[in-house]
Amino acid sequence: MNGQPAAPEPDTAALAGELRVALAQLLRRLREQTDGADLTRSQSSVLLRIERDGPATATALARAEGVRPQSMAKIVGALESAGLISGSPDPKDGRKTVLSLTEAAREEFRTGRLAKEDWLTRAIETTLTAEEISGLGSTADLLRRLAQSP
Repeated sequence: MNGQPAAPEPDTAALAGELRVALAQLLRRLREQTDGADLTRSQSSVLLRIERDGPATATALARAEGVRPQSMAKIVGALESAGLISGSPDPKDGRKTVLSLTEAAREEFRTGRLAKEDWLTRAIETTLTAEEISGLGSTADLLRRLAQSP
């Protein structure tokens, strides 16, 4: 023993709870920065999946999102009505429709992301010290690792 008191063990459960709350608040603030259509989480999730994975059929989307085909049909209908996705015949099977993002959806993604990043940049610069900003870089790496854990 070196005469120094032992550092207390971190309470990971309490830390997990605090992180969940803080991240939820940050996500809520980021969502507030866009003036886009008021989409449900399911609709947003489908748009993000098509953006990330490319065009897909409603059946494939339902499977990937873990929803019933009837539920996906409602989601797809709302997104088509909003002009955010469009369908075209599947070149491999003309009986199926492949859904893709419209240019309007792509523009919404671009402008929404820019608005969120602009707000976050201003918030970081006006709220944190230079030392805290430096530490935030390490924190971002840690959060990314947590997000990728099984």
